[in-house]
Amino acid sequence: MTTGSDEPKNRYLQYLEIVTGPLEEKKRYRQYKARIKRLPENYRIAVEALERYLMHFGPVDGSGAMEMYEDLADLFERSAADATPIRDIFGDDPIEFVETFMSNYPLGQYRARERHRFTSAVDRAIGATPPQDRTE
Repeated sequence: MTTGSDEPKNRYLQYLEIVTGPLEEKKRYRQYKARIKRLPENYRIAVEALERYLMHFGPVDGSGAMEMYEDLADLFERSAADATPIRDIFGDDPIEFVETFMSNYPLGQYRARERHRFTSAVDRAIGATPPQDRTE
């Protein structure tokens, strides 16, 4: 891993990342939060509500989650710039919107593994042979 140049990270940064996780992900998250803070209030409220939902039900992995949050920020920045009404962004069913939005991103490794474990157990319980490539 490098620090942005061709020099390797020093031991302190390597140790710090072992304890706290990748520093680059934390930097990306802070940048995302700064983008959201600059949105008009009604758009910011909507994004923060979506973010709370995604924290509970969205991808768990740092990089997968950050890609999703950055895309969310892009969507709301463009919508605010175009003065798109919030209802037009979400449609009639906000849950359907967020579930469709999340389906474009891979599940975190933990959730994918647990889904596979769950569906395999159900298949065994009903006497079926579990499919080989089940990812959801």
